[in-house]
Amino acid sequence: MKTRKLLWLIFLFVSLPGGVWSSVPEVPLEELEPTREQRQATLIILRVIDKYHYKEHRLDDEMSRSILTRYLESLDPNKSFFTQKDVDRFSVYADRLDDSLRLARLGPAFSIFKVYRQRIDERVDFALGRLKKPFDFDIKEEYRFDRSETGWAVDHRMLDDLWRKRIKNDMISLRLSGESDKDIQKKLAKRYEGIRRRTRQLASNDVYQTFINAYTLSLEPHTSYMSPRVSENFDISMRLSLEGIGAVLRSENEYTEVLRTVPGGPAAQSGQVQSGDRIIGVGQDKKGELVDVVGMRLQDVVDMIRGPKGTLVRLRLLPEDSGSEGPTKDITLERNKIKLEDQAAKKSVIEGLDGMGPVKIGVIDLPAFYRDFRGQSQGDKNFRSTTRDVRKLLNELIEEGVDGVVIDLRQNGGGSLIEATELTGLFIPSGPVVQVRDATGDVEVEADPDPTMVYSGPLAVLVDRNSASASEIFAGAIQDYRRGIIIGEPTFGKGTVQTLVDLGRFVQGGNNDLGRLRLTMAQFFRVNGGSTQFMGVVPDIEFPSAKGSAEHGERGLDNALPWARIEATEYRPRGVGTIGQYRDRHRERIQHDPGFKYLAEEASLLMEMREKTTVSLEQSGRKLEYEGQESKRKERKNRFRLATGLPPLTDKDEKSQNKSEDNPDDDGVSKIMLNEVARILADYIEGNRRSVMVQ
Repeated sequence: MKTRKLLWLIFLFVSLPGGVWSSVPEVPLEELEPTREQRQATLIILRVIDKYHYKEHRLDDEMSRSILTRYLESLDPNKSFFTQKDVDRFSVYADRLDDSLRLARLGPAFSIFKVYRQRIDERVDFALGRLKKPFDFDIKEEYRFDRSETGWAVDHRMLDDLWRKRIKNDMISLRLSGESDKDIQKKLAKRYEGIRRRTRQLASNDVYQTFINAYTLSLEPHTSYMSPRVSENFDISMRLSLEGIGAVLRSENEYTEVLRTVPGGPAAQSGQVQSGDRIIGVGQDKKGELVDVVGMRLQDVVDMIRGPKGTLVRLRLLPEDSGSEGPTKDITLERNKIKLEDQAAKKSVIEGLDGMGPVKIGVIDLPAFYRDFRGQSQGDKNFRSTTRDVRKLLNELIEEGVDGVVIDLRQNGGGSLIEATELTGLFIPSGPVVQVRDATGDVEVEADPDPTMVYSGPLAVLVDRNSASASEIFAGAIQDYRRGIIIGEPTFGKGTVQTLVDLGRFVQGGNNDLGRLRLTMAQFFRVNGGSTQFMGVVPDIEFPSAKGSAEHGERGLDNALPWARIEATEYRPRGVGTIGQYRDRHRERIQHDPGFKYLAEEASLLMEMREKTTVSLEQSGRKLEYEGQESKRKERKNRFRLATGLPPLTDKDEKSQNKSEDNPDDDGVSKIMLNEVARILADYIEGNRRSVMVQ
């Protein structure tokens, strides 16, 4: 499993103009020392975690070694700056960091960081000098761009060779994009100098946050410390009610990667930003300079992307299916407020598909589990909520005479637990929906209090690898009650509960701004006793695109809490019955379906891209490899387009599509999955009708 730098940020919000980070002054080395506030925060964090964290743990020598490893990986995730000799020097702290934390002695963290700054300077100096020398692009050699699973470089000579290959790789990538060698030298010099500048801008609080999060990540991935600056940005994001472009980012090697887009946000609505895409350039307005952000800190990229509502930001994306050497695309997004209406449930009807017969299927697309808590607290009797909206849509679909209903939870990252519970209640008479176990072992059951069912007919729930949290609670309950058929991909596996702890309130007077701790304090369990954590909800019928989901979500995170089980609560399953025959019919049907063949091929390609760690440094061979991949990709895409009634793309069409705000291919992929769910549910409905007739 690859080690990932687990710094995830949501850039839904606005606080400072884009690019403001460039005006931050450099911090003199002698000012990088721990503060009294940081020592206070350390003692409080240890106390809070020891008392309230969900996971049982011991701060001992074993954890000390884990903290050191994670700290070094946080600073140098791709092993591009430290040598093995450096790591050997740091090993003196391997069994001491636990004691240092208990005594709030933070000196080791700052000593290591100062060496890191020195190594950054050395590497940048080397890169700038080597950039001026010629390269032979006809030599057959490879560059390992993903070094997360390799050992550290033995010495500086080995690092020199690694950086020579890195520079050569950067040059080839830009050459294949059509840039001149003169422009390439300028761009790369600016990129490498940027690494030095941004590292020198890191202040004491940045060093402390990185180190203390190496400790929290040694517990599990979702407990983290936010410095006062990051806490302030979080508050601003909440006050401005999700304003920005709407995406969740993480740092992956030296790229800023899109984890997912937020329904209703500009990124999602454009159809041009997908999970797995890498952002390699950011520009302001229509004509602002497109700044190269490869190697840039995630927080810095976020600072550049965010900005006031109504302003434009340009992104240069390297799509996931293009690999590390593929074509880029430029898009322009208008920053905007993500409105509740944009995330609201919507309905549609599917009928008349081949092999579906006269069956009519209603679909409710549910992007999020939302609830207008402010409207509710202010006494608004008509406040918006997921359950209220879905109740209305269900009644409308019933009036339209649908034979079955599909709840589409793809890309639904969760939301309100109350809504997940109440929504389940629309489909069951009453009963428990989810169990929540806290750090003390106490279990609380969240139940549907309403004995009425809005819809009792045939039901299917469509999920994918990004269906998380509240989505998994709903899907898991429907599956446990055997109330409907779960179809799609194994879900994300986010089955833990976090809370924000203001550290300043533990200090007498409460005026100190010590930042906040995001603390994992409970875990969700299904009514059958199994957790939604790690494993997620495994569909009754899996789509071919499920290939590769084993490394997605919680399953792709180091140190994630494992799946667990507690006692089942009392609940009464209903009667979906056996679905083996419908699974068999689905598999037989998609064997000859060109759309699903395309999905399977794309899933295999993405797995291949994710597993690839090296790239050729022979420019002619690299170009041929890329052209071959592009030819196969275009052939697959055109087969898919023909299958969905669209004309094949020419080269001119593809270029214009990259600039388009609307991508019909993405809509076609969505329809392939949704239409098959409708066919599966239609099979089930017809099977039940025949069973009733026989009886």
